[in-house]
Amino acid sequence: MRLDKFLKVSRLIKRRTVANEACDGGRVTVNGALAKASRDVKPGDVIEVRFGARTTRVEVVSVGESVAKADAPAMYREI
Repeated sequence: MRLDKFLKVSRLIKRRTVANEACDGGRVTVNGALAKASRDVKPGDVIEVRFGARTTRVEVVSVGESVAKADAPAMYREI
């Protein structure tokens, strides 16, 4: 699954266009490397998203095309 789509489906970022802009702006890293929105995400990857002064670091647990809002937090584990 694409990184921008994972961020949207997992509800880490509210909209896919915002996720795309975050990736283009260099605010998202996957496994320590800057990541483009088109990068493939798989279970075990560590994603770090910077929102201003706050940084969110998560590990991908599962990947799914469409997930209910209540099940979205099960897609990742906060580190």
